[in-house]
Amino acid sequence: MARSVLKIDLDALAANWRDLAAASGSAEAGAVVKADGYGLGATQVATRLAREGAKRFFVAIAEEGVEVRKAVGPDATIHVFGGHMAGDAAVLRDNGLIPMLNSGEQWQRHQSECPDLPFGIQLDSGMNRLGLEPEDWADIRDAVMAKGPELVMSHLACADEPDNAMNAQQLEAFRDMTAGIDAPKSLSATGGILMGGDFHFDVTRPGIGMYGGEPFTGARPVAYLNIPVIQARTVGIGESVGYGNTWVAHKETRVATIAAGYADGIIRAQSGKGQVFVGETPCDILGRVSMDLIGIDISELDHTPESVTFLGLRQTVDTVASYAGTIGYEILTSLGARYQREYLGA
Repeated sequence: MARSVLKIDLDALAANWRDLAAASGSAEAGAVVKADGYGLGATQVATRLAREGAKRFFVAIAEEGVEVRKAVGPDATIHVFGGHMAGDAAVLRDNGLIPMLNSGEQWQRHQSECPDLPFGIQLDSGMNRLGLEPEDWADIRDAVMAKGPELVMSHLACADEPDNAMNAQQLEAFRDMTAGIDAPKSLSATGGILMGGDFHFDVTRPGIGMYGGEPFTGARPVAYLNIPVIQARTVGIGESVGYGNTWVAHKETRVATIAAGYADGIIRAQSGKGQVFVGETPCDILGRVSMDLIGIDISELDHTPESVTFLGLRQTVDTVASYAGTIGYEILTSLGARYQREYLGA
């Protein structure tokens, strides 16, 4: 079988969530399950976290909330970061979703189309991505608070760099914008949780740390990816491997071709960089990552393996990301649809 196997350890995910919930102190820990649970399956992830005790979930767009609602049942709270977009009213209403309103326009839309439905507010504390800026917030603050938002939140731009001055600036801005309001507040995702109680407020939003990624260095790996070997050969001195002749053998090399590529989320920027593992032995990626195939150096092995490990205990999503010049989030959310997925601890 030339199909790779992606194993998702839901017990590890739940343990990571418990650790981040404990680190949140008295704040309630929600769970960010957007982008199909960071590429690992929103249904399975949300179901497991609900069983673990999570009661509040966050998605990016209303349509993602539909799947999560089916998974977690009618009582959980589901927030939509993207707010109330045109055409969302029926989806929000039918699935009990709470839009995090980002602008005066969204506030007006929600009051016009769903005046009886709950909502939250997202404030821009300096990231300039989503949320009401201080002047816009001042214009509608009294009207919003009269209606009683379920949550008032903002998002940190540099929480993965605890010493970055931007964190303190945003904390101060958020405090200023929420001073005197009577509503639950939220500022921190994984990085903010790890920076301590000043950033926790009432609700935290564990995300990448649940899935085994930095900046939660104590996280347990959640994704394990094993890729079959299709063929092996000996490549002589002066011969090349893969498209463009970008790798040429300077000594006789034993090369295996494995059954995955950029169509499966193994980012092409890893061409000629990075490794896979056979047991504890690293095997270098040779030449270009192509759509379905990658060449690897198995010269250090005394046999041709049936498969290799791309993600696991010896190589995390962040290690892989470092080879590709990206971040663990992109590695996880790029994982392809061709993998045979197996859920542990479902």
